[in-house]
Amino acid sequence: MANQKIALPASLQRFKQYTPLIRELVGRDLKVKYRRSFLGYIWSILNPLLMMLLQSLIFSFMFRNNIPNFPFYLICGNTLFTFFNESTSMGMNSIIQNASLIKKVYIPKYIFPLSRVFSCFVTLLFSLVAIVLVMVVTRSPFYWTILLFWVPLLFLFIFCCGMALLLSALTVYFRDMQHLYSVLVMGWMYATPLFYPIEALPPAVIPLMKLNPLYHYVNMFRNLVMYGNIPGPNTWFACIASAAVMLGIGLWAFRKLQKNFILYI
Repeated sequence: MANQKIALPASLQRFKQYTPLIRELVGRDLKVKYRRSFLGYIWSILNPLLMMLLQSLIFSFMFRNNIPNFPFYLICGNTLFTFFNESTSMGMNSIIQNASLIKKVYIPKYIFPLSRVFSCFVTLLFSLVAIVLVMVVTRSPFYWTILLFWVPLLFLFIFCCGMALLLSALTVYFRDMQHLYSVLVMGWMYATPLFYPIEALPPAVIPLMKLNPLYHYVNMFRNLVMYGNIPGPNTWFACIASAAVMLGIGLWAFRKLQKNFILYI
């Protein structure tokens, strides 16, 4: 009895069966992204650094801010939001872009949006090197809480998986989603305190800001990595609940809508 293995649920067994395919799709996405690029994967580190330098110049000199160590503050928020933007945008088009493969062989369709999120997550891990470089250059302290950096990233990853599933299913039926989502993401960026402190907002707006899941992911990451604080229970609840709810909605919508994908792709 002690050596008896616990049987996985059927859905998890199927997912495990297709993990080699996910690895191939992730590898393909990364190769396509950096194909014919001289610097290749180094761009995963250079991009957040260059974006941080540009925005630091704009918001430090053209617009005053009172945020200590603003470059560090900025790159923490930008890195997480960039992952969210890229993973959901790429996941949104994953079913349409793999239409020819879906028509030829049977593959669980959820594999495609999830593989896009995985590939963007790999890029995110490379981008963390840029954050460490900024910490070294700005002589920021390395608190022990930095060891928990992966926790908000895991919650954000789950949230993005749910978003990618939902968007990919909706885009099959409503191609205008590709254009509408770019506008939504831009508004979402300004509604997330990436380059300004939440205290700069009017008091009446702050409760609305805290309905934004990305605010809580960025806030948790900054607390752990930048300030050496363990976030309070409200932040933990918001991160866990938003990730679980978004994944649940995404799985439900994808499962309901995937039956007729073949008719629209």
